[in-house]
Amino acid sequence: MAGASTVSLPELRSLLTSGRARLFDVRSREEAAAGTIPGAVNIPVSELESALQMEPAAFQALYRAEKPKQEDENLVFFCQMGKRGFQATQLARRLGYTGYGKVWLLAGK
Repeated sequence: MAGASTVSLPELRSLLTSGRARLFDVRSREEAAAGTIPGAVNIPVSELESALQMEPAAFQALYRAEKPKQEDENLVFFCQMGKRGFQATQLARRLGYTGYGKVWLLAGK
């Protein structure tokens, strides 16, 4: 998608193996319940803006994960086809999640 930094599956594997990426599945809860990438945090794109503005304790309680920090590197948003992942990537950037690395969109399946 135009204007989005993308990460390929081999690059993602490398980032995950080294512990240098955080995955966010922005599909609906029902879609994610049917299967997702292990370790991904499911935050439906419709909730993402409020989630990224929550206090860390509230985020932890609701999503059972540490809230990402704006300076975190390699935040990776994904969905099924790419549209919601792209929306999530753009939203995170607008909210200041640019860090010293990149906010990524997972390319392909």
